[in-house]
Amino acid sequence: MRDLSTLFLTRDGKRNLNQRKLGSWNWIVSVICVVALVPFANADDASEPEDAIQFNRDIRPILSENCFHCHGPDDENREAGLHLDTEEGAKDWAIVEGDWEASEVWLRMVSDDPDMLMPPPDSERKVTPEQTELVRRWIEQGAHYQSHWSFISPADVDVPDEDALGEQSSAGANEIDRFLNLALTKAGLQPEGEADRETWLRRVTFDLIGIPPTLSEMDAFLADDSPMAKVRVIDRLLARPEYGERMATDWLDAARYSDTYGYQVDRDRFVWPWRDWVTNAFNDNMPYDEFVTQQLAGDLLPGATREQILATTFNRLHPQKVEGGSVPEEFRIEYVADRAQTVATAMMGLTYECCRCHNHKYDPISQENYFQLNAFFDNIDEAGLYSYFTPSVPTPTLPLPTEEEERRLKQLQSDIAVAEQRLRTTIQERRDHWSEQLNQTNLTSIDSLPEHRLAKPVASLDFEDEPKSPNQSVEGKVGKAWQLTGDDAVATEVGNFDRSQPFSVSLWMKTPDLKERAVVWHRSRAWTDAASRGYELLILDGKLQWSQIHFWPGNAISVVTNEAIPVGEWVHVTATTEGSSSASGLKIHVNGKAVETSVVRDTLTKQIQGGGGDNITIGERMRDRGFKKGAVDQFRVFDVRLSDLEIQQLARDKYEFDTESDWDRDQLIDHALERWDEEVASARAKLREARVAKCKLEDSLDEIMVMRELPEQRPTHLLARGVYDSPQQVVQPGTPDFLPPMNSDGSSRPNRLTLAKWLCDRGHPLTSRVAVNRLWQICFGQGLVRTPEDFGSQGMPPTHPELLDWLALDLTDNGWDLKRMMKQIMLSDAYGRSSVSTQDKLALVDPSNRLLSHFPTYRLPAEMLRDQALAAGGRLVRTMGGPPAKPYEVEVSFKPTDRDKGEGLYRRSLYTYWKRTSPAPVMTTLDAAKRDVCRVQRERTASPLQAFVMLNGPQTIEASRGLAERLVREASSQDVKTVLRDAFRVTTSRRPTQDHLSVLVDLYDEQLNYFQTHESATSEFLSIGDAEPDASLDANRVAAMTVVVGTLLNFDLCLVKR
Repeated sequence: MRDLSTLFLTRDGKRNLNQRKLGSWNWIVSVICVVALVPFANADDASEPEDAIQFNRDIRPILSENCFHCHGPDDENREAGLHLDTEEGAKDWAIVEGDWEASEVWLRMVSDDPDMLMPPPDSERKVTPEQTELVRRWIEQGAHYQSHWSFISPADVDVPDEDALGEQSSAGANEIDRFLNLALTKAGLQPEGEADRETWLRRVTFDLIGIPPTLSEMDAFLADDSPMAKVRVIDRLLARPEYGERMATDWLDAARYSDTYGYQVDRDRFVWPWRDWVTNAFNDNMPYDEFVTQQLAGDLLPGATREQILATTFNRLHPQKVEGGSVPEEFRIEYVADRAQTVATAMMGLTYECCRCHNHKYDPISQENYFQLNAFFDNIDEAGLYSYFTPSVPTPTLPLPTEEEERRLKQLQSDIAVAEQRLRTTIQERRDHWSEQLNQTNLTSIDSLPEHRLAKPVASLDFEDEPKSPNQSVEGKVGKAWQLTGDDAVATEVGNFDRSQPFSVSLWMKTPDLKERAVVWHRSRAWTDAASRGYELLILDGKLQWSQIHFWPGNAISVVTNEAIPVGEWVHVTATTEGSSSASGLKIHVNGKAVETSVVRDTLTKQIQGGGGDNITIGERMRDRGFKKGAVDQFRVFDVRLSDLEIQQLARDKYEFDTESDWDRDQLIDHALERWDEEVASARAKLREARVAKCKLEDSLDEIMVMRELPEQRPTHLLARGVYDSPQQVVQPGTPDFLPPMNSDGSSRPNRLTLAKWLCDRGHPLTSRVAVNRLWQICFGQGLVRTPEDFGSQGMPPTHPELLDWLALDLTDNGWDLKRMMKQIMLSDAYGRSSVSTQDKLALVDPSNRLLSHFPTYRLPAEMLRDQALAAGGRLVRTMGGPPAKPYEVEVSFKPTDRDKGEGLYRRSLYTYWKRTSPAPVMTTLDAAKRDVCRVQRERTASPLQAFVMLNGPQTIEASRGLAERLVREASSQDVKTVLRDAFRVTTSRRPTQDHLSVLVDLYDEQLNYFQTHESATSEFLSIGDAEPDASLDANRVAAMTVVVGTLLNFDLCLVKR
């Protein structure tokens, strides 16, 4: 876009040209001033004059859409230095209070000079005459600015007085209705009458449990003519376990839940326990502030329970990468960004993603604010890639033992503690024994010494032969050695040790330079592709790092030497482990002496075997940096932990034991206890046995991704252009200045728990508004704010701002009680209104039904359409929770998956297996969210394909047959009309009219005649689906009735919420 500064600098010279326009402009003012306010009548503040222009309601949307892109909050891209998003910036020279003829903003909007017109013609933006008139009147009235409505804390609101409603007042109206009816009165509209009871029951049943009412439930409600009938229905439905399933469906969209990782490989992952946590939380009516807090920071709560930690899986549901060649840090940054953006969208209704690369162009959110929010979610021990070669769960994780497994784990831990104490006691007793024996005699006189005085290696490589690979033979420490290319591995035939196995590895090595990273030796399939599963000795920044790993970095033990190894000289290195799964059991010896190390990681709770690469490999690893030009000699592997004496002998190149030698006494006793003493060996074997049992149980446990803070804060950087490899200054966790300040509770650094408490504070302007808006959307199809993903300047303002604030504070002041709020909304007259409009002027005054004069109509969500078919057909399996189910449709998805057999075909849609790159095709055809990112509102489309899958899908046909068989079975003494009447009631929750019934009879007769004359078609039709047809019934009648039921399931009264 061209530089506008010169144009604004010449505004005085152009003034006369624009003044000539005023005469031609004023003639339409009287018309526009009447029309312009009609659409906004619902939002008028009762304290304002009827013709008062409000900045938030009337002006901000115009400026945000047309002006803020160049003259808004984004400092770096602001044109001409003009700041129209702030009053101070706008009134510096572009707006003159009370004088629209002298205000450059208005003059530019009405200019007929293309070089002066704003927005510029090439911007593809245009201000309408109605909008320019609003701007003119606003300037005339003083051009008063307001902070954006959603950035101001909700204020206590007085419920409109019934006297102000006049004829709109109703005896059954609650507080919600007073707000709505006042807006209708101002717009000159009337609320429609009450919906019939069958319609209301179907409406409320779907909204609360996601399936239609049964015939018995309908009959009971219709027979209950007491004033409390609706209250009893709502209370009953809120108490049903299906309530949690229905509410969870929407939250899974917001949480971007899927059963696979995403991206190209899109492997299955284990996250469904979190989905069940959500269902249970809704059923238990967990207060919404706790619901938010536990998902954001359950692990940080004092004395956090397993369930509270499990809730934090919410933060880990983003897509994850595994493809070879991917840069781990690039995708780790993406995961952090996804978490922050999900919280911003789902809980605050803000478009934070718009300021990853630059300041937000419409809202006062800076790029620094974006990375400050990221900093809250950047402090866990995670990898950028998950493991391709192993099924390891990306860390950090939470084990999920059953009660019995939990009991066994505690017992095994106790057994290990007892065995460790027994070993310590035995060692001390036997130390005294060996000390006394050595005092009385010399080694040659001790008869109990074993034949092999030193441990024997299970593998030994001397490198005297010429290498077959490009590695080269060079002079070694002892004879010849091999100089490695770093790309050509040296294989061994041993090394598949488990984590409870003590073992040792020693070698002579020479590094040619100070290596930033190099693999000396390892037992693993690959680096990132296997998350380093196994064990390894690396050089990192010149230092030796010795690790045992299940999934790097969060499930591993690792130590690193405090000093770098010498460059250009032979060094003897021995790495040992005692098999304790503890970093304290890892030791490194250099040149025969134990060296000081620092702990890098100290959490190993799963096996280190598996993934391939079962033997030790020297000098190279897949997708890692090998020991380039490094030399190795005298490589030894032992299946025991070596004693200091043995390590010293290896370093002296004299691996032998001479009883005549003058050994260090303490070192000799330690060696005897480690290698010769049978009682110590027996105690050590019992300890190993206990450790093996515990490892075996831990390896069998399921685990799930969660959040867990690192002990030391990881620095978070502002990234130039949002790119992972362009770090700028370090930023601290924080929130934007335009929102209330965060109370850190005296903590030196805010964390996720601080963020959650800030979000759930009564004075926070967004959280409670966003929450009640979502509940309103569940009940009415659209929220009071119709852009739930954007409460900012580019979003739509609330249709009833005072009602939104009243509901928000009512939620917080009543314990964030979601069930109470749902009940309150559903007991309003507005929720109970008929969906039929009878007012002629509605199309002019409120064509989109923003004021809710009648109940909105819209197609039921995908899950409800499928579940009602299964419920009607008697096939719905109501088992709650557990692994995902795979219905028919997953086998014909973009990436086909084998479907289930039996009950898995008929479970509620909430449990449908969700593959991120290939979601259930029928569900997505019916507008289910793909869940690739946070979604807080689904699209509603209409396409022929939707009718195709509803009429011809095997799930619907099989469900239709289920109801058809029941009806035919029960119809022996009933006429066809009675049977069809029941079919109509089951599928639509209402009694048919005579016209309905007449059409159904004709359809049934037509289909019966067809099937009676096409026996093969009957057989083929009834074979659709896995459920066996009832052979005792007349097949032709069942087939004809199946067509009728399938038609009813595609009838408007069945598909559409009314």
